[in-house]
Amino acid sequence: MSDNKSNLFVVHNMHRLSFFIGFVILFSLVVIGRLINLMVIESEKYAGLATAIQERERSIKARRGLIYDRNGTCLASNKPVCSISVIHSQITDAEIVIKTLSEKLDMDEAEIRKRVEKVSSREKIKSNVDKELADEIRKMNLDGVMVDDDYKRYYPYETLASKVIGFTGADNQGIVGIEVWYDEVLAGTNGSINTLTDAKGIEVENKAKNRVEPIPGNNLVLTLDVNIQSYAESKAMEVLQKKSAKRVCIIVMNPQNGEIYALADVPEYNLNKPFELNTASEDETGNTQDKLNKMWRCFCISDTYEPGSAFKVVTAAAALEENVVSENDGFYCPGYRVVDDRRIRCHKVSGHGQETFKEGIMNSCNPVFMDVGARLGATNFYKHLRALGLFEKTGVDLPGEATSIFHKEENVKTVDMAVMSFGQSFQITPLQLMRAVSAVINGGKLVTPHFGLYITDENNNIIEKLEYEEKENAISAETSEKMKYLLDAVVSEGTGGKAYVEGYNIGGKTATSQKLPRGNGKYIASFVGFAPSDNPQVLTLVLIDEPEGVYYGGTIAAPVAGEVFRNILPYMGFEKSVVEEEKKSTDVFIDTVY
Repeated sequence: MSDNKSNLFVVHNMHRLSFFIGFVILFSLVVIGRLINLMVIESEKYAGLATAIQERERSIKARRGLIYDRNGTCLASNKPVCSISVIHSQITDAEIVIKTLSEKLDMDEAEIRKRVEKVSSREKIKSNVDKELADEIRKMNLDGVMVDDDYKRYYPYETLASKVIGFTGADNQGIVGIEVWYDEVLAGTNGSINTLTDAKGIEVENKAKNRVEPIPGNNLVLTLDVNIQSYAESKAMEVLQKKSAKRVCIIVMNPQNGEIYALADVPEYNLNKPFELNTASEDETGNTQDKLNKMWRCFCISDTYEPGSAFKVVTAAAALEENVVSENDGFYCPGYRVVDDRRIRCHKVSGHGQETFKEGIMNSCNPVFMDVGARLGATNFYKHLRALGLFEKTGVDLPGEATSIFHKEENVKTVDMAVMSFGQSFQITPLQLMRAVSAVINGGKLVTPHFGLYITDENNNIIEKLEYEEKENAISAETSEKMKYLLDAVVSEGTGGKAYVEGYNIGGKTATSQKLPRGNGKYIASFVGFAPSDNPQVLTLVLIDEPEGVYYGGTIAAPVAGEVFRNILPYMGFEKSVVEEEKKSTDVFIDTVY
């Protein structure tokens, strides 16, 4: 029995030993497999994790590209600033850090405490800190406080072309205007620097590697001319104050290629302080953000209006193109027309009497254009609206562009056609009007209004000339020649006389449009004009929104356009071609030079 027990004991121990040896072998295989997985298969992954623990990546901000006007004047540059942040693991005295940063940065202690006590690899306290102040903080050598060089956008002309240029946010990304439209061109690519840290996450001094230099953004050259823009804004502000208007817009554009020399939409705002409301915006309704949005908004791009009699340029061109009217066709104006039992009056209540089509344009006579519209018909009218780009956006290189609002063609009644013929019952943007008028006077080419001219590198070498779509044959060259002649007569003999400039041939059209709802006593006075009238190189739109007192376009908008032409044509190198004594007084506004 004892031998059997001994044998059983031996066998049992052998089984235990075998199990133990098997377990050791299996465990060894698992460990070896795990090591192979860590060291071979997933080596890159865990090396990366180790590096992430041992290194801290810090961003190096790229310099944002500069914005220039067409003459090389800088409109948007960069000002050296700093960003202040904290690294939780490196802070040795939190209370000193909190108190110091609160005093130096003029921030609430509770807000700073919240960020200092947050356990994170890096927590930003404040951006765009003045460099001198940041250097003071840097010299204090506060443990855990990091001061990094940065850039802040700076606009040397402050309010100039604010509705066009726009501004950037705290991270230097574009928010509105040119700054956001061309953000990819201007932004550049940030660099980085990896800093070695010890086991506690504290950066090791003088141990930096893998530095990736930032790539600066490209520069942008605009079509704007700072002198023309400055004068346009000065004149617009003068009119705004004189007429206690809600808004005054002046656009100056080349009708041959769509280059915009100036776009003044006053009141403007300070680009260096874009979140401070201007005086006009403080009086607006709504919360602060609503007021800011309205202040930043460019009316000429983002809002529509009824153009009124300025649209007679389009109606006249369409009628001439369809051969339903000629210059000497006769009409009669008793001061009104009755259309579908609706009495629609002329601006001259007593009527213009017998007149030709040319005189109808010169007199801005509504009954003449109602008759012309009836001859034209909705189908032909809409055909030419499409050809002149009035059912599409202009394609201008600014965000937030609105588009027109028209009746559906199949729903246009006789009375609708009558009022549409002289610019009512539909809405377009001011820039859509400029584009359509450009085609009418440039021989029929539909251009794209634009601000971008060139993209240059950091050494101002041109790397790209910006191109824009053009469409030929919007109207015939023959019709264009007739329209230039007729619109010249509006200024030389008709309602646009106050836009006359001695020595220059000016063409144009006046407008006085009543704002909706009808009968509210609010109007928009405007004038669209061009020079020289025989070979248009400058197209100007003056728009006065809700002027007090006299509100007729020919009385208050035309003379403003005349002053613009009087000042910018010589500046642009256009010599006087007409030698004659000035035949009418345009001494309505004080002449201002820029």
